[in-house]
Amino acid sequence: MSSLPQTTERSNGKREGKGGTGSLQGNGKPLVPTSSGGLMKQSTVSKLIPNAIFAIVVAIWLIPTLGVFLNSFRDLEAMTTSGWWTAWQELDELTIHNYEQVLGGATYEYVTAEGRRIFARGQDLGQAFLNTLTITIPAVVIPILMAAFAAYGFSHLQFKGRKIIFGLIVAMLVVPVQISLIPIFRDYQRIGLGGSYLGVWLFHTGFGIPLATYLLYNFMSTIPKSVKESATIDGATDFTVFTRLIIPLSVPALAAFSILQFLWVWNDLLVPMVFLSGAGRDTAVLTQRLMMLVGQFGQDWHLLTAGAFVTMVLPVAMFLALQKFFVRGMLAGSVKG
Repeated sequence: MSSLPQTTERSNGKREGKGGTGSLQGNGKPLVPTSSGGLMKQSTVSKLIPNAIFAIVVAIWLIPTLGVFLNSFRDLEAMTTSGWWTAWQELDELTIHNYEQVLGGATYEYVTAEGRRIFARGQDLGQAFLNTLTITIPAVVIPILMAAFAAYGFSHLQFKGRKIIFGLIVAMLVVPVQISLIPIFRDYQRIGLGGSYLGVWLFHTGFGIPLATYLLYNFMSTIPKSVKESATIDGATDFTVFTRLIIPLSVPALAAFSILQFLWVWNDLLVPMVFLSGAGRDTAVLTQRLMMLVGQFGQDWHLLTAGAFVTMVLPVAMFLALQKFFVRGMLAGSVKG
């Protein structure tokens, strides 16, 4: 008989719970009403704050770039007498003479807005552009090919000392480039590689292989072993498996390293200054020529704005072409299972 009042109380609680107000939970506590409008407002605010932060960061990066871009179309006099933000009011005075002087190799003449005749000698960055391509393409392709073979062997082949050799290669990542420049330069002088593109290719290859091997190994390790076993059963050799299966599946990781290596070699100044020193102006790369653009006393710094955008064209185009693979390649192998 003592359980009857408790049963009645719980049943009353359920009946009241079906009503509009004063509803009770099973433990007798009142239910707290939820508002969908409040949740939507909170969700909107939580999305708005990160977007606002990202917009501020983008503006911080783009505003100086926009200023440099507008200055690249203004002559030295306009740049020294007014800020870049005034270019919108002087659109008729914008000119491409800076680019003509940067890219051209011959002496030419042009007339300013005031009617003055200016004679200028071109800086011929076109030759430096080709020199940089000559260094960058082999310095990207060679380490990728060598690291791809090494990563396949470490991830899919079994041999003695595999882990030890892989550990030694990865340990090379901690060796600073700067401390090895002078010893390697002296060795190059002894064997006749000083001032040659071959020496620069070998240097970039040696320091690019450890990172490339590490990235590709992490990616290739995620490829199921059954892929290789099935191909082996069908009579495929290891080389066939590597070229027909592993390489096509590893395109994201290959693209990610290609972008990193390309940007590093393309924008590098220290290595060409050391290994190509004394080789002459005809072998200078873009970064060396950009350093010379400002002149001995810094009087030609207006040319630096045009030269900077000339050097940016190819890296930006490559990144946009391979960006869909970049994130996947960088995250490859970070999560297994």
